Amino acid sequence: MLQGAATLIGSSALGLGTARAETSQLVFVNWGGDALKAMDAAFGKPFTAETGIKVLYDGSGPTEGAITAQVQGGHPTWDLVDADPFSSEALGEKGMMTPIDYDIVDPDKQRPGFQWKYSSSCYFYSYVIAYDSTQFDTAPTSMKDFFDTQKFPGKRAMYKWGAGMWEAALLADGVAPADLYPLDLERAHAKIKGFKEHIGAFWGGGAESQSLLLNGDVSMALIWNTRAMLLEKDTEGDIAFTFDDGIVGPGGIGVLKDNPGGSEAAMRYIAATQDPERQAKLFELLGNGPSNPAADALIPGDQQHLNPMDPANLPRQTALDTDWYARNYGDALNAYLQIISA
Repeated sequence: MLQGAATLIGSSALGLGTARAETSQLVFVNWGGDALKAMDAAFGKPFTAETGIKVLYDGSGPTEGAITAQVQGGHPTWDLVDADPFSSEALGEKGMMTPIDYDIVDPDKQRPGFQWKYSSSCYFYSYVIAYDSTQFDTAPTSMKDFFDTQKFPGKRAMYKWGAGMWEAALLADGVAPADLYPLDLERAHAKIKGFKEHIGAFWGGGAESQSLLLNGDVSMALIWNTRAMLLEKDTEGDIAFTFDDGIVGPGGIGVLKDNPGGSEAAMRYIAATQDPERQAKLFELLGNGPSNPAADALIPGDQQHLNPMDPANLPRQTALDTDWYARNYGDALNAYLQIISA
């Protein structure tokens, strides 16, 4: 989602490792910013130490369009992508992704119901309301509050690529969480179109979403809880967030068809990310909820309130319907982009 030159962080191959393969390098593409170093520390370096395979982390953003361009070009340079599972599923049905090898990736190390043909759940995240607490006497607690600029003045920021924003608009418009799906896109787009004058920016990547709040460009934003947690920590609470009315969904890892490092090495990397200690490390660094339930017990008690999958947080949120997205995301996004770019 962030355009321009790719940002790369590599895990150096220190020592011979225990299972050096013919593959010498894998390229993993995520959404940039703090996620580059966090995933390298939690997943990349341990994998390199075990296998001798170097992992390069590229923060240029694995949008469906970017993945399509990689595969259709005939010589992809990417191996693995931190893409939404619904995107990997849709692209997989078009022959652009490699099916997950569940003989290597252990489905028993994933939460029930979060195994897909072309994507392996790696973490959980939420779209949450993050806000500048110095500007408000009371904290926002709902999507209605997010859309209420009289009660909570200031510009807003929303996600450029649509996911979670349709749900937010419908919740603000009075739709009950249980009645969200199938999404009423016409109603959601009308809500967003009528609110555009209050939107200061549509962010495309995690680092950008953080900057908008840090720089004071907006007073409130719908962003990933991972970035909201870092903002709250870095500003000592001046920028805060809430899971109330959040939209929680799975993050997944997909493998491009004919990836240069080979599918077996890519599957081994995915399997390595299932280690509960590594997932707990990613939570510590970035705030991603574990996809392996065994990692829940490794999160310190005083940090559980930051976990989107914590029993105290899940009931406050709505689960993103990945099946709906797999069927409808492309057309929904095209209509959304026309509205926000008009």
